[in-house]
Amino acid sequence: MSHPSTGRSRPAGKSALRRFADAAEPWFYSAPVLLLIVAVMLVPLVLGLSYAFRDIQLLNPFSGGFVGLDHFKALAEDEAFYRALRNTLWWTGASVFLQFVFGLILALLLDKPFAGRGLAQALVFLPWAVPTFLAGLNWAWLFNPVIGPLPHWMAALGILQAPDNILADPHLAMWGPIIANVWWGIPFFAITLLAALQAIPRDLYEAAEIDGAGPLQRFLSITLPFLAPTIAITILLRTVWIANFADLIIVMTNGGPADRTQIVASYIFTQAFRRLDFGYASAIALVLLILLLAYSMLIVIIRQRLIEKD
Repeated sequence: MSHPSTGRSRPAGKSALRRFADAAEPWFYSAPVLLLIVAVMLVPLVLGLSYAFRDIQLLNPFSGGFVGLDHFKALAEDEAFYRALRNTLWWTGASVFLQFVFGLILALLLDKPFAGRGLAQALVFLPWAVPTFLAGLNWAWLFNPVIGPLPHWMAALGILQAPDNILADPHLAMWGPIIANVWWGIPFFAITLLAALQAIPRDLYEAAEIDGAGPLQRFLSITLPFLAPTIAITILLRTVWIANFADLIIVMTNGGPADRTQIVASYIFTQAFRRLDFGYASAIALVLLILLLAYSMLIVIIRQRLIEKD
């Protein structure tokens, strides 16, 4: 088509400037949020990772220089780190497993209609609203043999030989924070699994029941396959959170006795805020980050295969 005055042809389609403006428009709208994320998350993350390769000691005014891989060489010979890593595996594995089992049981119970189900759901979800610091203090008091009832109850049931404080027993101390963590974290699994259960079509259960399938068969053939993707992602999230979760450990045992409850996250806290060695603490944090990223990638691959299988 020619212009009426010049007789020149108009370029076909939009101009390059207009195409650029259209492509950049969503980024302009999201720019404030992106800048906030960069300022609040990415900058501290990059700065913290850089500390792993520098000598950052708050009590040493001459620190701050580049040390390369010296922190990681020291970490490779740090027996306390390996002990904390083993404790982390035990702490995370036991907590996630027990939270998942009890959360699934609660979700299955709450999925059935009964009188007062709304009140029961509110009571089940109540621990999730309790601050972790307060939960740690409460459970530390409960395990205290002077003011708490749990040691006396366990002694009466024959679990303990005497009403002693298990938080002071090197062989039993880890069970204290694990029990507190299970109590606090069950609602997360219950909420997410209950939502997934309510999304399963009821027609499938009715058809399976007509075909003669029992409760266990219906659970294995219908409920579990539908819940598998949700289970994978919830276990992934809780594993990452619990591995980084040092609040209960610090409040209840402070890593003791004899470092029997010291996990990697609390060891990072000890190095950074007690020994004030931010460089070494950042090196430990970087190792933990790499391990959790590798685990997360594995779970995501498993979840994707479960979805493709369905």
